[in-house]
Amino acid sequence: MAQYARGSAVAVIRLRNPPVNALSRAVLQALEDGLKKADADPSVKAVMICGENGKFSAGADIRGFSAPKRLGGALGPIVSLIESSEKPVVAAIEGVALGGGLEVALGCHYRIAHVKARMGLPEVTLGLLPGAEGTQRLPRLIGVPAALDMITTGKHIPATEALKLGLVDEIVEENTIEAAIRLANKVIGQPLGPRRLSLKPVPKLPNMEAFLEEALAKVKRQARGCLAPELCCQAVRAAAQSPFAAGVRRERELFQVLLSSGQAQALQYAFFAERAVRRWATPGGASWSSAAPQPVRRAAVIGLGTMGRGIVTSLVKANIPLVALEQDLENLNKGRKAVMLLLEREAMKMEGGAQILDFHNPARLQFTVDFDLLRDVDLVIEAVFENMALKKEIFHKLSKICKPGALLCTNTSALNIDEIASATNRPQQVIGTHFFSPAHVMRLLEIIYGRHTSPTAIATAMQLATALKKVGVVVGNCFGFVGNRMMFPYVQQAVFLLEEGSRPDAVDQVLEDFGFKIGPFRMSDLAGLDVGWRSRKDQGLTGPSLPAGTPARQRHGQRYSPLPDLLCEHGRFGQKTGKGWYLYEKAGGRTATPDPWLLNFLSQYRDTHGIQTRFIDQEEILERCLFSLINEGFAILAEGIASGPEHLDVIYINGYGWPKHRGGPMFYASTVGLPRVLAKLQKYSEAHPDVPGLRPSAFLKKLAAVGNPPLKEWMSYLSQPSSKL
Repeated sequence: MAQYARGSAVAVIRLRNPPVNALSRAVLQALEDGLKKADADPSVKAVMICGENGKFSAGADIRGFSAPKRLGGALGPIVSLIESSEKPVVAAIEGVALGGGLEVALGCHYRIAHVKARMGLPEVTLGLLPGAEGTQRLPRLIGVPAALDMITTGKHIPATEALKLGLVDEIVEENTIEAAIRLANKVIGQPLGPRRLSLKPVPKLPNMEAFLEEALAKVKRQARGCLAPELCCQAVRAAAQSPFAAGVRRERELFQVLLSSGQAQALQYAFFAERAVRRWATPGGASWSSAAPQPVRRAAVIGLGTMGRGIVTSLVKANIPLVALEQDLENLNKGRKAVMLLLEREAMKMEGGAQILDFHNPARLQFTVDFDLLRDVDLVIEAVFENMALKKEIFHKLSKICKPGALLCTNTSALNIDEIASATNRPQQVIGTHFFSPAHVMRLLEIIYGRHTSPTAIATAMQLATALKKVGVVVGNCFGFVGNRMMFPYVQQAVFLLEEGSRPDAVDQVLEDFGFKIGPFRMSDLAGLDVGWRSRKDQGLTGPSLPAGTPARQRHGQRYSPLPDLLCEHGRFGQKTGKGWYLYEKAGGRTATPDPWLLNFLSQYRDTHGIQTRFIDQEEILERCLFSLINEGFAILAEGIASGPEHLDVIYINGYGWPKHRGGPMFYASTVGLPRVLAKLQKYSEAHPDVPGLRPSAFLKKLAAVGNPPLKEWMSYLSQPSSKL
C-alpha cells in the first residue's frame, strides 16, 4: 500500500493503490510506518514521497466518506507527522495531487512537480471541505485570495500555475523522481522551521476583513443555497484570523457540519450516479458490457442555427474533423460567421487555443451546401428545427448518400425517433442525440434509441458523448423523452398557478430559492415562447387547426391554459422581442422586470374566465411544480423508458439546472419521503381533478405502500418493466 525503499541517504516512500493511489486506511498506515522507519534510521538523512504509476495521489477514497470520521481524522495527524519530521521531506508530484493527496504534499517541506501534473482541492464539489488541515496550510503558502479560489471552486490547476502561485518549488519536464531525490540530497542539514507551513503566518492583506466579507458574499451568491463553498470560506477565514491549532479545530468542526448535512450525501450520490449511467442497458438486452462502438474519424452537422453552431463548436474542440452543411449560401455564410466567432471565443480560453483547434483549416472544418460531401463521414448530426416532415426528408436523403455504416443522429428534443428512422433504409443506424443549449457549454447529451437502433449505434453515441466531454444518458423513445417529458408538467403547473392568482416573479423566486439557476418563466423567456407555441400548433392544441367551439381552457377533457398562446398572439416571445412573461430593456435584453401590462392582462383573463383569485403560498408553488415533475419521473421508470432513478437525476442536474446539492428530483423525493410526496399529490389532484399530471403514478403508490424503500431498491419493485419498445 506504500512501499519503503532506501537509496544512499534518501528514503523513498511510494504510495501504491491503483489506479490513482487513493488514500485508503492501509495506505495511510503504510505511509505512517514508512515515516517512522525513516525517522528511526540514522543513515537516512532525507525522505521523498511519490506515487506509483506516474500519479501522486487523487486523495481519499470517496467511498470512505460514508464513515470518514476516522478517515478525515486519520489523515490530519499524518500530514502533521510529515511536517514535524526532523529530516527534510520532499514530495515528487506526478499526474495528480488532489484533495488529501495535495494535503500530504502540503505537509512536506518541499514540493517538486512534473510540468504536466495537476493539483487541486475538489472536496467542495462533494459537499465537503479539505479536512486534513488543507484549509489552514494552503493560505499560509499561497495567500488567502488564491487559496480561497482553489478551495471554494475545487478547480484543478496545472503545474505551471502552481509554480507561479508558490504552491510548488520547482517544475521539471524530465524524471520527477530523480529531480526530487537530487533536491532532497541538496537540502540535507538545512533548517526546516521556515519550511513548516503550520509555523508560517498567513500573508497579510491591507484590507483582509473587507476582502473576506466580500469573498463570502460572492460565494453565497454563486452557491445558491449550497453550504460547502460558504463553510470553506469560514475555514479560510479561521486560517487568516486564528493561530494554526485553533484554525485546525475550526476546520474539523466545519467538516463535521458538512458531513452530517444532507447536501454532502446528495452531492456524493450525484457523483456516483454520473458514473453509473455510463453502464447503460436497454430492456431488449443490449448493454455497455457487450456493445462495441465504431470509430468516428469524420462527422457532419446539418443546420447551423443556434443548436448546430454549438454542436460544430463541440466537435471542433474534440478534434473531430467535420463538414457543416446548410440549405443555402445565405444561411451557410451567416452560420459560418457565428461558428467562427464561437470558436475564437473558445480558443481565447485555452492556452495556444487557436493552434490547437486549427479551425481555419478546411481539412478540420469545412462549410458546404452540397450533400455529396457527406459520402464518407462516419456520423451525421441533424440539427434543423423541430419539424417532422423536414427531418424525414433529410434522413431519406442521408440514407441514399451516406456510406452504409454511417450513424445518422437527430438532435430532436421530443419527436418520434422511429418515425424519423422510417424515412431511411437503415433504421438500425438512426439514434437521437438531444443536445442542450448552448450545446458547446451544457454537459448533458440525452441519447435516445428507437425500436430498431443497434447496440453499436448506442455505444458509438455514448463514446461521442465522452469525446465531447459530455455526460451521455441512454433513454427510450417517447414524446419528450425523459427531460422534456418531466419538464412539461412542471411548466404546466407554473402556468396554472398564474391562472389561480400567482405572478411569474413569485413562482420564479420560489424555484430559484430552492436552487434552480432560473425559474420556469425566466427560462421560457430565454428559450422563446414561440418555440412551444409552434409545437402546440403542430399538435393541434391551438391555432387554425383547433376545432371551432373547443372550450378555451380544456383540451381532450383535460385542463389547458391558453395563457402562453395569448402572449404569443400579442407578439410577446420573451427576450428576443423585449417582452414575454417579463419586460426587458430592449429586444434581446437580459434584465427581466415584472411588467404591469402582464399583471393587468392576468387580472382581465381571470375575470373573463370567472377564476376566483386566491393567495398561493410558497409551499404550494414548490410542491405542485416539483412533485408533478417527480410524478412523471415515476411513470417514466414504470414504462422502462429509463433504467433507473439515477438516469433521471443526472439528466436534471446536467441539462435542466436542478441544484446539484439536492441530488436530482428522484433523490430529492427519496429525502422528502415517498409517502409525503404521495399525500401531497393526492391532495392537489383532488383539488384539480382535470389535471392528469397531479394524479399519483401507480409506481409511486406501490413504493409508498411497501414502506418507502431506499432509492437504490426502487427498480426491484417493478414486477416486469413494461417497455414501450
